[in-house]
Amino acid sequence: MSIKPLEFEQPIAELESEIQKLKAKSDSQDIDMSEQISSMEHKLQETRNEIYNNLSPWQRVQIARHTNRPFMLDYVVHAFENFCELHGDRHIGDDHSMPGGFAMIGDQRVVVIGHQKGRDTKENLLRNFGSAHPEGYRKALRLMKIAERFGLPVICMIDTPGAFPGIGAEERNIAEAIAFNLREMTLLRVPIIACVLGEGGSGGALGIGVADRVLMMENAYYSVISPEGCAAILWKHRQHAPEAAEAMKIAAPDLAKLKLIDEVVPEPKGGAHHDHAAAAENFKEVVMKHLKEVQALSTEEMLNARYDKFRQYGEWQGE
Repeated sequence: MSIKPLEFEQPIAELESEIQKLKAKSDSQDIDMSEQISSMEHKLQETRNEIYNNLSPWQRVQIARHTNRPFMLDYVVHAFENFCELHGDRHIGDDHSMPGGFAMIGDQRVVVIGHQKGRDTKENLLRNFGSAHPEGYRKALRLMKIAERFGLPVICMIDTPGAFPGIGAEERNIAEAIAFNLREMTLLRVPIIACVLGEGGSGGALGIGVADRVLMMENAYYSVISPEGCAAILWKHRQHAPEAAEAMKIAAPDLAKLKLIDEVVPEPKGGAHHDHAAAAENFKEVVMKHLKEVQALSTEEMLNARYDKFRQYGEWQGE
């Protein structure tokens, strides 16, 4: 799979191209260029380390939006087994941007729910670019209630620029659908693990984001507004998005320091889009660890801890 490099990855792409040219020249002309190739490969490794070990929040946003990044159903394929999708909210219809159903993760049966984006125009139209309608959130809650009835943990995978802002969504009361989910997830009597896979945009993310453990992939972001939206409000121009991303502290490492998430899930070097299977394996390992911790609590202890977790968000302690 050919992966188009991002702007900040151009130095890496150029070095890789030079190495390929040297190897091709060495093979075609039967010239020993091993020293030059070795030197270039060493330089490539140093360049990769320098770039990927010092990513800015805006660069992480770009990685989070990469079209080759694994989406919710990719994680289902690599980290789960026996996925059985359930459809419909029993009110309006089915929302293909919010798939969910029964699955196995390790030896644990769970209900898995998440936002799903598309990689081409046709799939994006089907998945509504990962922006769920009210029926998506109502379907998610229906599946959570089924999980509660059967005593199954819920795994939520967040990857959305935001809930769908169209007139139809407003007519069908998307604000109420999200708000109702927030309340009901707080009271759900089974463990909930949520993980931000890529974009965690505003209320669209929160609608399935109230959980006992909130995790984030290393290059995901979680924010009340996009960096471009923030820049348009504060600086009157989207070109200031990198500054907005820095100021808002939306990247996983910053949110972990602020204790707004519970753990950062490591990704393969350069981002999850370089190795879907490795990213999913890391996801599975961290999710199962936290799931076992939550399952060790009694139901009342779990609900009290969940309540306290979100009540402490935003607390200010003066120096």
